[in-house]
Amino acid sequence: MPDADEQLRTTVAELAARTGCTWAGVFFVEGEELVLGPEAGTPDPERRATVPVVWRDTRVAELAADGDVEPAQLESIAAEIAELCLVGWDTGGEEWEP
Repeated sequence: MPDADEQLRTTVAELAARTGCTWAGVFFVEGEELVLGPEAGTPDPERRATVPVVWRDTRVAELAADGDVEPAQLESIAAEIAELCLVGWDTGGEEWEP
């Protein structure tokens, strides 16, 4: 089975490959900041939608997608990746290793 990092990379790549979506990424919560982790596609921040990724009532990340992506789809994916995001949550400022 692929490790959590690989699964997150696959998730954002599949999301970015959807019709109407140009980019997808996961931002990990680092203290008061959001730090970009895995991403795929071509960013278009003006068309960005984000949803929180919550694990046991704690926001551990934000899932973002640029383009035409239904919020309900993002929320569903965010729920599916919550446990995977724990590997990147609070890394103490270490850079994401792709």
